[in-house]
Amino acid sequence: MNEKIRGSGCMQKLKKIPTSLPDIFFIEPTVFSDSRGFFFESYNRRDMQQVGISERFVQDNQSSSAKGVVRGLHFQAEHPQGKLVRVLRGSIYDAVVDLRKRSPTFGKAIGFEIAARDFRMVWIPAGFAHGFLSLEDHTEVLYKTTDFYYPEYDAGIRWNDPNLGISWPLAQYGISSAIISEKDAQLPLLKDIKSPFESGEIPS
Repeated sequence: MNEKIRGSGCMQKLKKIPTSLPDIFFIEPTVFSDSRGFFFESYNRRDMQQVGISERFVQDNQSSSAKGVVRGLHFQAEHPQGKLVRVLRGSIYDAVVDLRKRSPTFGKAIGFEIAARDFRMVWIPAGFAHGFLSLEDHTEVLYKTTDFYYPEYDAGIRWNDPNLGISWPLAQYGISSAIISEKDAQLPLLKDIKSPFESGEIPS
């Protein structure tokens, strides 16, 4: 998936790849690779603006997870966060749910794999719940956010809500059962929460 270009005279470019949810898309950077290793710009504000991301990022979060760990599905009820997600090591099955009440895709969920070896990132704007399943041991995920973390507004939806229809690939990767924090295991189903984005507007 990554483009390998020898030398360093080419201008940095980003490839935008859509998904079935209109506002969610992958970003594939140009990677310069040779016998020494590789180099790429993991973030360039000017290039991000060219693919439609004009938001300002204020916080970076990094996690390490054992194989089978599920984190999410999380969102902030106020001060919602847009997230630019990439995998530094290993691979994940990433999942998002549209929580914007007036959106034509409200309640729709999609999932996809992201691996460090592919260098892909995914853009998840504010108004979506987000979570992932670690597919390998020592998987490291880094994501930039457009707002700070506020514990008092921390919220979420249960990762295995049957109405979401997320096909978590546990068996495919030899995972007998997901590893969930006590907090995430007690998250409500989507039908049992009131969307914080009832008006369709994303609060700041």
